[in-house]
Amino acid sequence: MKRIFHLLVTCSLLTACSLDETPYGFYSSDNFYKTEEDAESGLMYAYNALNYLEYLRGIWYLGDIPTETMYPKSDEPGDIHMLQQWTVNSETELTMYYFKYCYIGINRANTVIRRVTDSSLSETVKNRVIGEALFLRAWNYFNLVRGYGRVPLYTEPIASLEQTTPEMAPSIEKIYERILEDLNRAEPMLTVNKVFGRIDKVGVQALLSKVYLTLASSIAHRAPGYTDMSYSSDEMYRLAEEWSRKVVFDYPGIYGFDDDLRAIYDVEKPDGPEHIFIMAIDRSGTDEGMYSKIPLQFLPNNGSAPIYIKYSDGSLQRGNGNGWGVFLIEDSFAEQTYMAADKRRTELIHRDIYDEQGNVVTPSPVRGYFSSKYVDPDFIGERTSARPYLIRYSDIALVFAEAAGPDEGLALVNRIRERAGIPDLPAGMGLEEFRTAVIQERALELAFEGNRLYDLRRTASVTSTVPEASKLSEEEAAFYPIPQRELDLNPNR
Repeated sequence: MKRIFHLLVTCSLLTACSLDETPYGFYSSDNFYKTEEDAESGLMYAYNALNYLEYLRGIWYLGDIPTETMYPKSDEPGDIHMLQQWTVNSETELTMYYFKYCYIGINRANTVIRRVTDSSLSETVKNRVIGEALFLRAWNYFNLVRGYGRVPLYTEPIASLEQTTPEMAPSIEKIYERILEDLNRAEPMLTVNKVFGRIDKVGVQALLSKVYLTLASSIAHRAPGYTDMSYSSDEMYRLAEEWSRKVVFDYPGIYGFDDDLRAIYDVEKPDGPEHIFIMAIDRSGTDEGMYSKIPLQFLPNNGSAPIYIKYSDGSLQRGNGNGWGVFLIEDSFAEQTYMAADKRRTELIHRDIYDEQGNVVTPSPVRGYFSSKYVDPDFIGERTSARPYLIRYSDIALVFAEAAGPDEGLALVNRIRERAGIPDLPAGMGLEEFRTAVIQERALELAFEGNRLYDLRRTASVTSTVPEASKLSEEEAAFYPIPQRELDLNPNR
């Protein structure tokens, strides 16, 4: 009986892990993807690629640590300091892991798309499963192209060793073509169906708007890798506006602004109006990836005694005292970028910790400013329900504002600023001045959520914004190098 690979051997498409690893998840083509439960199982396997430890933490390692917003604690081992100091090379393990797990996710999605397409399942089931898998493939390629530029492009599941060395995409534009084709195909397949940890039609529309905005601003700012594209910047802005408009205005009561800033980050409210795509992690899980240790990355260590965070209303929030304090906030970002009254500063960035009675812990074990966006007061040991915020409504509202310009966008930016307790942006800004202000607002609103570096890259402003990158050219800062192991193992690079 013919055998096929189900989803993924434990290597990435480019043999990013050892070829002597034992493949797992083999199924017969005669007995899998015959039922809706089979298809759902395969789709969940594709989603679960997001939960790999190195992939999950790569959100901050690659997206925030290399920026002016965050830095790692001084005694943190590994390659994280190479990212912060902009000395990354092709041997840096953290960028290699992220690259590898993006391709694991892609191959799992490829397998779902191929097997469900060829199955006898109902069209309703096919549309839902394939639509979500197309989104996941596009999501991973979007992360790859923003991170590494031109990468191998592969849309079929691995069925033989020879298929683990695909050719590089002819250009960055071809990767974007694939991303957009997948998303435009997925959008009509899906319905508006908000489910924690899953994607729906609105999530596809949201990612489409982010992709179009990335193209628009990268072309407009002549960002490295985007100067020779055939796309029109104006047309990309128009499409970013079109798709984000749907997300922002078409689904009241389902997706929208949360009036309570702190509620956005409440682990018990993953289905809140802000959350378009949030990772399915819960403290009840048995293995890391099913639960998270994200708060430990952000919170200081208090000798295992629970810490308490005090808010402006005097309330206390319990947090895990086993924190590692890896992700610290730059003093200049906390003290100089935010207005003094900005709730995103006063409520979500802290330097003191407290005991259960509300007394400041002294001497303080805190090494610097830390974020309280990732706190689970009901942690179980190191297990928490804190989750990455993969796509938020406020993100897409700011996408719309940037794409549409001040005539329609100003009100949305001011709505976000009103929630933060700070004055409106002034009226009368020109288009480019307004867009610059929106990108700055993104830095404040989406801080420590993995977006900042990609906003700097698409505006060709890495070296003028990040002190550690000032020694580089924008071309050198535009992409992470393809991991050397991939180059060595793939003759088609």
